Amino acid sequence: MFTKIILLSFCGGLLSLDRVFIQAMISRPVVIAPLIGLLLNNPYAGLIIGAFIELIWIDRIPVGTYIPPNDSIAAILATSTAIIAGQAVGGVFPELIALSILIAIPCGILAKKMDTLIIKSNDMLSDRALEDAKNNDVRKIEQKVYLSLAKVFLFTSLYLLIIQTIFIPLVIWAYPIFPAAFLSTLSFAYYFLPLLGIAVAINTIKLRGAIPIFCAIFLVVAVFLEFFHVR
Repeated sequence: MFTKIILLSFCGGLLSLDRVFIQAMISRPVVIAPLIGLLLNNPYAGLIIGAFIELIWIDRIPVGTYIPPNDSIAAILATSTAIIAGQAVGGVFPELIALSILIAIPCGILAKKMDTLIIKSNDMLSDRALEDAKNNDVRKIEQKVYLSLAKVFLFTSLYLLIIQTIFIPLVIWAYPIFPAAFLSTLSFAYYFLPLLGIAVAINTIKLRGAIPIFCAIFLVVAVFLEFFHVR
């Protein structure tokens, strides 16, 4: 298990560089979570988790000086916890997915503070790079760019290593002894999370009447499904 955690921490740190370097959307939860799931032979669970986290933080984008929660780290942690713990307890159940997401969301928020410190540290490198540019020293500018990327990779990988080492064994130990009432609550949370994410997504739509129209469509579909369910 620890070998998997080390591998996922390395791959997670590498993929998370997309947040600051290439920015090809690889680090988005809906992409990075299935990739982590693929490494663990369960891309479907990764896709479900990635979609949930993507919806929950879809309105948190890095605009201007705003630094959003690190949804990439949250997606990696939730996926690895759900799948590795699921392999130990006999299956990746909806309750286990919900528990993993609820654990990962605060870790993503905490990682925002780490991102802030890294950005402030890289601002100092940027100022020095401007001085190097005045002296036409391209080699030193390149070194500072590589150093800034190395810091993102190392801190992200180390953070993932620590939180996975803590939470994955904890979930494997605690999940089988959870009372039935708590598991039932997690089951409700599993079905509530996508509704919460859809609500957040709708809130980003600035079209007049979009929410009533969606509610009407949702009601029609619900009645339609209930009718055929009863039949």
